Amino acid sequence: MTDFAPSDLAQPAHTQPPAANLPLKGIRVVEFSHMVMGPACGMVLADLGAEVIKVEPVTGDLTRNLLGAGAGFFPMFNRNKKSIAIDLRNAEGVQAAIRLASTADVVLQNFKPGVMKKYGLDYASLSRLNPGLIYVNHTGFLPGPYERRTALDEVVQMMGGLAYMTGRPGDPLRAGTSVNDIMGGMFGAIGAMAALMQRAQTGKGQEIDSALFENNVFLVGQHMMQYAVTGQPAAPMPERISSWGLYDIFSVKDGEQIFLAVVSDPQWRTFCSAMGFEDMLHDPALQTNNDRVRARSTMLPELRQRLAQYSAAELAKIFEAYQLPYAPIARPEQLFDDPHLLATGGLADVVLSDGERAGQTAKTTLLPIRMAGQRLPVRSNPPKAGEHTRELLASLGYTAEDIAALAQAGAVAGA
Repeated sequence: MTDFAPSDLAQPAHTQPPAANLPLKGIRVVEFSHMVMGPACGMVLADLGAEVIKVEPVTGDLTRNLLGAGAGFFPMFNRNKKSIAIDLRNAEGVQAAIRLASTADVVLQNFKPGVMKKYGLDYASLSRLNPGLIYVNHTGFLPGPYERRTALDEVVQMMGGLAYMTGRPGDPLRAGTSVNDIMGGMFGAIGAMAALMQRAQTGKGQEIDSALFENNVFLVGQHMMQYAVTGQPAAPMPERISSWGLYDIFSVKDGEQIFLAVVSDPQWRTFCSAMGFEDMLHDPALQTNNDRVRARSTMLPELRQRLAQYSAAELAKIFEAYQLPYAPIARPEQLFDDPHLLATGGLADVVLSDGERAGQTAKTTLLPIRMAGQRLPVRSNPPKAGEHTRELLASLGYTAEDIAALAQAGAVAGA
C-alpha cells in the first residue's frame, strides 16, 4: 500500500466540486450511516452542494433491500451522493476508511455508541489527523441515563408523548412518517452548517450530537408548554379542545371527505356569506371565535348536516374563491399528480439503483426550499453500492495496483 502520514491529511481534499452556486460547494462530507436519520442529514448537505461520500459495507447498505414501509428509504435519502464500499472488519479496509474520513470537512455517523471508536473512526481519533474536522453523531439519546438504550423512531414517539398525542385516548399511534429520524437528520445538518461557520472564524472543528428522543421532545414541547400555561394536560389530537370553532374534517356528498377551517372572525363572516348561512352570521352565540369554540357541540352537528349536500369539489371551489382554508384528504401516491408540485418543480426524476425496478425512473421529492428563486436539484442519482470506490481511492493516492489488492483481499468492493 502507498504510505501516508497525518500531515498529508491536514487539508481536506475535494475531488469533484458540486454544481456551481450551491452554498456548500467545496465541502466534503463522509457519511457512515444507514436507515433514515444519518442519510437524511447527508442528503440535506448533498442537496446544498456538498460532496457527500457514503461509506457502505462491501455487500451494500442493508437499507437498499428493505421491503414494505422501508422500500423507499434508500432512493429517497441517498441522491446526490457517491458510494464507496469498504469492509471495516478488514484492517486494510479500516485504514482506507480512516484515510478517507481524515480528508473530510464533516463526518457523520449513526451507529451505536462505541462502534466508531472500535475502528478508530470516532471524533477523538480523526480530529488528531484533521483538527478542523466537524463530526456529527446521530444517536437515540443525548448523553445521560438513556444513552445506551436502543432507539427507533417508534420507541421515542412512544416514550416522548408523540404517539399519545397522535392516537385516540388509550390507543397510542405513531405518526405516519419517520418524523424524528428525518428531523433528527435535519438538526444534524443544521449543527454541521453552524459548525462550518464557526470554523471559518476559529479554524477549529467540533463534535455535534443530534438525538431522536430530544428531537421528539422538541416536537411535543408546545403541548408541554400548554400544560405549563394552563395547568391542563393536552388531550390527544382526536380529542383535543380546538382553538378554533370550525377546524374539522367533514364527510360530504358521495362519501367524500374534506378538511375545512375558519380561524378568525372575518373568515367566519366570509364563510357564512359564501355559504348563505345568514342565520349563523347573525346568531349572537356565534359572533366571536371563542363563542364558536364554546358552541362547537351544537354548531358542528348543524354544519355537518348543512355541508353534507355538497361534494368535496364544490366546497373546495367555494373555499378557494373566498380564500378560506381547506384541504382535500390526499393519499401519498396521489401527490405524484398534484398540480402544484408539478407546476413548481417540486418533484424530480431519479433512476433507482436497487431492487426489481433498478434502472427505472421514479419521481422523488425535493427539499422544501428555494434558493435564489430555484429549487435544489437532483444532480446525481442514488448511487449503486461501491459505484465510486475506485475513483475515491485513487483520489486518496492509492495506485491501481493498491486498489486491485484491496479488492482482491475483500477490503473494498466496486473497484
